Amino acid sequence: MPGFELIGQEEFEELKSIFEHGGGIMFRHGFDNLRNDSFKVRDFEKAFAARLGVEDALAVTSGTAALRVALAGLGIGKGDEVITQSFTFVATVEAIIEAHATPICTEVDETLNMDPADLEKRITPDTKAVIVVHMLGVPARIDEIKAICDRHGVALIEDTAWGCGGSSKGRHLGTIGDCGTYSFDFAKTMTTGEGGMVVFRDPDAAALARAWHDHGHENNPALPRWEDSRSGSGFNYRMSELQGAVGLAQIKKLDTVIQEQRRNKERIVGVVKDFPVTPRVIPDDVFETADAFVFFTESNEQARRIRKEMLAQGFGTKILPEAITWHYAATWDHMPELVEAHGGSLKGAFPQTDDLLGRAVALPVSVKMPEDLEDRVRTAMQNAFS
Repeated sequence: MPGFELIGQEEFEELKSIFEHGGGIMFRHGFDNLRNDSFKVRDFEKAFAARLGVEDALAVTSGTAALRVALAGLGIGKGDEVITQSFTFVATVEAIIEAHATPICTEVDETLNMDPADLEKRITPDTKAVIVVHMLGVPARIDEIKAICDRHGVALIEDTAWGCGGSSKGRHLGTIGDCGTYSFDFAKTMTTGEGGMVVFRDPDAAALARAWHDHGHENNPALPRWEDSRSGSGFNYRMSELQGAVGLAQIKKLDTVIQEQRRNKERIVGVVKDFPVTPRVIPDDVFETADAFVFFTESNEQARRIRKEMLAQGFGTKILPEAITWHYAATWDHMPELVEAHGGSLKGAFPQTDDLLGRAVALPVSVKMPEDLEDRVRTAMQNAFS
């Protein structure tokens, strides 16, 4: 998090311009004679693509929609296996199920991202795509994972919901695989309230996704919209002009948000390093967005003691160790497709991940943190270890 901390006059001015100069048109297409060339979503897409150094970007209604549109653009459907990691948000697997594909989850390693070794073991002839998630702002071992996908001829999607603005070896997260998805929900590094973005390496896949997210509309410039051409069906995941307007203001703040998060994370690290814990592994030559600082303790009991003391000091412990139910596939027995794909039971399906998550503590990082941050974190840690 947290673009929402910096929402202010800039966002208001972008929204106001829709009504003062854009004819009040809130739909991203058409009404050209009324909107005075005001296209907020289109401009947001261009600004986002320029920020990433890619040719094109597609704005959608949410990060979850971005994943679903990405799968559609890559032609993933019934009978295809899609592998993702067991520690992610529930939306990653939901998107696979909504595509009528079969969801398979891997273990995570000490980066708390996909374990490349376990990924290699789970690929089958039916595997058509891998969704790697850059969890809590730390890039995955993306080069190893991409090499595995390339070797097996499998498409690679980067779920960059937590990693917008991060990089690996100088390459923007989301632009390394075949496709990248981003989330702009209210708790992400930049926000449009809800919203998301998709980028593709293959322009044909991008064109297919753009039509699919708009009921199949190809937006043929030679035809009016109500007579538009189409070559396939789709669904409605169009971003509104209101979201696009907020996005235009927020993208200008992205670097500031990340800079401040990284600075505040280092303030926390400077305290926690004095205690007997092991920081989460950060791959070499990466730039993280510092959404959270995660470390491992010796036991779940110790992790929960730290959580209790952090709460007493006014801090949450974001997802770990307590709130894993929405972020850990072993708890998702409400998804019959996932349960069936893992042999009829999720209990004990990911022993390595069980161990890591059970001993982990995640301290959320934000832009605006208290002046006495270090003192309060130190007090919590001292009490937990006393």
